[in-house]
Amino acid sequence: MRSSEYDLDFRDRAGRTRAWGTGLLVVAGLLWSWCTLLLLTPYEVNRTPDDRYPVDCESRLLTESGTANEGLGHGDYCQNERDWPEAMAVLGLSLPVSVAGAVLFTSGSVSRRMSAHAEAMRELDQIADERERRAARAR
Repeated sequence: MRSSEYDLDFRDRAGRTRAWGTGLLVVAGLLWSWCTLLLLTPYEVNRTPDDRYPVDCESRLLTESGTANEGLGHGDYCQNERDWPEAMAVLGLSLPVSVAGAVLFTSGSVSRRMSAHAEAMRELDQIADERERRAARAR
């Protein structure tokens, strides 16, 4: 296998690694969006199945001892609908996914850049060798 064929194969593998990293970062972004949705948006809770008048609840994060945090002890149905552990589990799941995505994306990008640099150096060496041959012939 010639070096140019190996280099093209290396770039293809680096491109696939970078694509996997991009995909994992997209998944992590979706998980972050889901966590944000759980924590920042107001929601409604049905007290019974097919409730015609659901209870309006404040967002989990932007409330001060409001409907989302008081609980069933005060006759409030909002606390059990969106629990903190669910949002934290989503956030915790996004952490390894985002780290793996960042590592794969960075590794693929650096590999492609290094391959391009090595190719440029080979071309510069070929140009320098050709100039030396011409200079030697001219003497």
